[in-house]
Amino acid sequence: MIVQRSFSGSQENGAGTLYLVGTPIGNLEDMTFRAIRTLKEVDLIAAEDTRQTRKLLTHFEIATRLVSYHEHNKAASGPELIRMLESGQSIALVSDAGLPAISDPGADLAAEAASHGIKVVPIPGANAALSALIVSGLPTERFLFVGFPPRDRKPLRDWLEKLRRQEGAVICYESPYRLAKTLAAMLEVWGDRRIAMVRELTKRYEEVARGTLSECMAWLEEHPPIGEYCLVVEGITSGGHAEDDEDTQWWLPLSLAEHVDRYEAELGDRKEAMKKAATDRGLSKRDVYNELMRK
Repeated sequence: MIVQRSFSGSQENGAGTLYLVGTPIGNLEDMTFRAIRTLKEVDLIAAEDTRQTRKLLTHFEIATRLVSYHEHNKAASGPELIRMLESGQSIALVSDAGLPAISDPGADLAAEAASHGIKVVPIPGANAALSALIVSGLPTERFLFVGFPPRDRKPLRDWLEKLRRQEGAVICYESPYRLAKTLAAMLEVWGDRRIAMVRELTKRYEEVARGTLSECMAWLEEHPPIGEYCLVVEGITSGGHAEDDEDTQWWLPLSLAEHVDRYEAELGDRKEAMKKAATDRGLSKRDVYNELMRK
């Protein structure tokens, strides 16, 4: 067992401190006085993107040595940073924006430092996920951050199925290029829940679109997505909607083909069956047709 007392003076093992420093997610005025002071006082700053961080350091007149630490070089640079910390140097870790160690390789360095008995100290700052949650208009007492959804349809559906019974709000990030497909998959698996689509947080074009999944999908057809999005979707019990009830979505255990076959058996009309299945799942009739043709 290791107990860390962050401000108890120098460590017995003579090691330095790893500071996890939050940086602005858009608006430079969100940089804290403590963050600026820490970045000036440490021996080294490890950054996910040195070019991006260099702009930040220049703006605040910070001359501390800067090195690169990211997903593609962490296997080599991580051990070297640990060696420097063990030798008594203090290092600040920053990500491109927001808090490091959340959906980025900084988590590995923080865990490794902690396992070596090195102090790991947070310097709080802006965070996109929590900022989106508090403006979403959805219940905030319970939530789950899940990073980026899988890109491919089958892994995405499986991922959504695992989260379907989540009671609190589900928060994730998504790119503008995959946003529409992700929303359609959410509607198909979760039903028409309330959602907040938040983009460009703290920047000039900050926007929060609140509504149901189907309403947001319709909105995007008229207003193509621009910029990175943070999605906040209500949990299964937070709204008490009938859409989340198993009886309402009887088709959830069925494949798309089985769903269409069930309606065709009831209606005796293949086209009408495809239309109703498309409506249930939040898909277009063309999407349903193309999916069935691939089988």
